[in-house]
Amino acid sequence: MKDFAYIAPTRLAESTALLAKANGRARLLAGGTDILVQLREGLRDADLVIDVKKIPELMELNYSPNKGLRLGASVPCYRIYENAQIAKAYAALVDAARIVGGWQIQSRASVGGNLCNSSPAADTIPTLIAHEVTCLIVGAKGQREVKVEEFCTGPGKNVLQPGELLVTLVFPPPVANSGSAYERFIPRNEMDIAVAGAGSWVQLAADGQTIERARIGLCAVAPTPRFAADASRWLTGKPATDDIFARAGELARQVATPITDMRGTAEYRMHLVGVLVKRTLAAAAERARS
Repeated sequence: MKDFAYIAPTRLAESTALLAKANGRARLLAGGTDILVQLREGLRDADLVIDVKKIPELMELNYSPNKGLRLGASVPCYRIYENAQIAKAYAALVDAARIVGGWQIQSRASVGGNLCNSSPAADTIPTLIAHEVTCLIVGAKGQREVKVEEFCTGPGKNVLQPGELLVTLVFPPPVANSGSAYERFIPRNEMDIAVAGAGSWVQLAADGQTIERARIGLCAVAPTPRFAADASRWLTGKPATDDIFARAGELARQVATPITDMRGTAEYRMHLVGVLVKRTLAAAAERARS
């Protein structure tokens, strides 16, 4: 591994100043479960590593039924799924947080870090898409907001500009008669990377039989995680039945452009989109009813 300087600032302004001064040669460490491996293997390069886990804004975990969830980019996964209120309000997020590596990894890895790593197969990103999350980004020139489905721009690439960092993931407040779920398929337990994954959120009418709104996110089936917008809109006003969920799964395939690799063929991934969308919509609807 190439030598690099290490700094752990305690203020957000200090971190943005360090990033700006580094002129693109700095890397952020939220949990370190990705970046340290990438630095060791020469996949990324850095003159400076900035540990942002001591910055209060990035460690914020603040939930209110009326205001929603503010999730700091460095909050480790275990703090999410151990919070009963968050687990009830954002079930898909918890489904994903529980399978990001093993429990040792979950004590360090963060949802924000998973997003910034921008892997096409990242488990948490479809759930962020399903929950309509907004990304709060801060840099030396101020702050801006980006919809999570627009954050990733390519494998390992995203909208962050030199000198910027992701600070907070903002979840809208939960609504009545809504639920969410995430599922992935992996070839075996020893290969902990999704062949395909889907996260779904639905809001049902008061009778629990009709879909009022829905959002579907996909991973590992395109160069970036995808929002299946047309399939999500098509579900509005439809009955919450297995046949409708299966049809939505077929429509969701329209945004999938999978490849063939050691984990699966493009054809198999396309098939999995339909299967996983149907399953997660059904699970989300069941959670909405309960």
